[in-house]
Amino acid sequence: MTERFFLDTNVLVYTFDAKAPRKQKMARDLVARALKDRDGIISFQVTQEFLNVALRKFTPPMSSSQAQAYLARVLMPLCEVFPDSELYSDALSIASTTGWTFYDSLVMASAAAGRCRVLFSEDLQSGRIMHGVEIRNPFHQ
Repeated sequence: MTERFFLDTNVLVYTFDAKAPRKQKMARDLVARALKDRDGIISFQVTQEFLNVALRKFTPPMSSSQAQAYLARVLMPLCEVFPDSELYSDALSIASTTGWTFYDSLVMASAAAGRCRVLFSEDLQSGRIMHGVEIRNPFHQ
């Protein structure tokens, strides 16, 4: 059995980054595995953050129709964690304990709420374990 994992926004963004071909391939492989094996998930927050970046910061920006297609094909099939008061409370506790931003803490809280064993993120402290979730930088060799 494979480990259930959570994908941070940066992993999804790298699937479109031709300037970083090694990271792009690794990110694409993770997303493909998540979709095929159903062992990887994201949250509502990751969905929102990705669409914001894709529509505003990609060069060229993703079109509305491209974003709609990616939403239907990738984001919504992976999205399993949605907001509730317990999720926000957990995120606030994590932020208080770690000093992380609320949004980084919400990613960790979402990974834990989704019963993931691994959180793939380039932005957080690789190797740290919190709430039973190990942070791993998928691009670190």
